[in-house]
Amino acid sequence: MSHFAQIQNGIVTKVIVAEQDVIDSGLFGAGWVQTSYNTHGGQHPEGRPLRKNYAGVGYTYDAQRDAFVAPQPYASWTLDDATCLWNAPTPMPTDDKKYCWNEPTTSWVEVVN
Repeated sequence: MSHFAQIQNGIVTKVIVAEQDVIDSGLFGAGWVQTSYNTHGGQHPEGRPLRKNYAGVGYTYDAQRDAFVAPQPYASWTLDDATCLWNAPTPMPTDDKKYCWNEPTTSWVEVVN
């Protein structure tokens, strides 16, 4: 079985698990594109990435890049063309603390419990 995303006007509206022949039969309509549950940022643990990222409802399918792109999380973040992932203007700290993004200050803020 494989995962497939239904694309309408460039946006993923559904993601299902099905056999290729069921998709080919047209039983579920048109506009289906295969996606890989194990692909993230153009990487796959077995070395066979498919369309940069696993599709999710609300993602964009960029046909030119042949890639699924998540919605932009914040206005200040930019898309990495190689991975089709969004990057913050500054990298998140790599210590063992938890952080969340603060868009008004465009900085990472430590989460204190």
